[in-house]
Amino acid sequence: MSVVIPTKNSAKTLVQCLESVKKQDYENIEIIVVDNHSTDNTVEIAKHYTNSVYTFSPERSSQINYGVKCATGKYVYRVDSDFVLENGLISEAVSVSESNDYAAVLIHNASDPTVSYWAKVRKFERDMYDADDLNVAVRFIKRDVFLLVGGFDSRLVYGEDYDLHNRIIEKYKIGRINAKELHLGEYKSIKEIAKVNYYYGKSAYLFLEKNRSRGIKQVNPIRLVYLKHYRNFLRHPKLSAGFIVYQVVRYSSGFIGLLVGKINH
Repeated sequence: MSVVIPTKNSAKTLVQCLESVKKQDYENIEIIVVDNHSTDNTVEIAKHYTNSVYTFSPERSSQINYGVKCATGKYVYRVDSDFVLENGLISEAVSVSESNDYAAVLIHNASDPTVSYWAKVRKFERDMYDADDLNVAVRFIKRDVFLLVGGFDSRLVYGEDYDLHNRIIEKYKIGRINAKELHLGEYKSIKEIAKVNYYYGKSAYLFLEKNRSRGIKQVNPIRLVYLKHYRNFLRHPKLSAGFIVYQVVRYSSGFIGLLVGKINH
């Protein structure tokens, strides 16, 4: 099976990411790194772990598509360069896929709460999606299925994972595993939250035009999953307050970006 890792100036987290892939107990893992013209030592780090290091741009969707085309495995697993995998994750994903003939499996990702207060808030939110079927996206996919549905839409910077997921579930069965990913690259400030979501928002209209009603549900700030976990909000008032601030900043900056993107389209 093939792990495809898109990178851009990823030196701070890439070693931890690649080490977690190397330590998997599944044999015969092909690691493919597709770099977007990094100016740090990302490429040098990658070459210590794999000979399959390529340069491609302009965005991660194009990078992953290129990596999948180069892959030789039956399964492809998109792993961002700031993610760390639990031990045994790949073995579990392959086993569940093979025994149930799944085209893809969902892998829950949690935020690293040690990064910042906002990372704790994000973990608080993300943990609510552990058994959700709407606000998630498959990353571990049969290579032939990935290619048949057209891979990632290279126009999308925001929602590209939701978009691919939505196309896969229209035609194929998917499953879920227990092992998780840990996201290291968490927000450290309100300013960063606003900046990143403004950038993502500029291509959000493309995602919504393609995915319509399901896409609207996936980006809607009012989510049923929050109601299902209402006790969490009562138990953790400090995180709940941060959650509200985070969502206000996230959606307001994203909406401004959406308007700018639509006007400039």
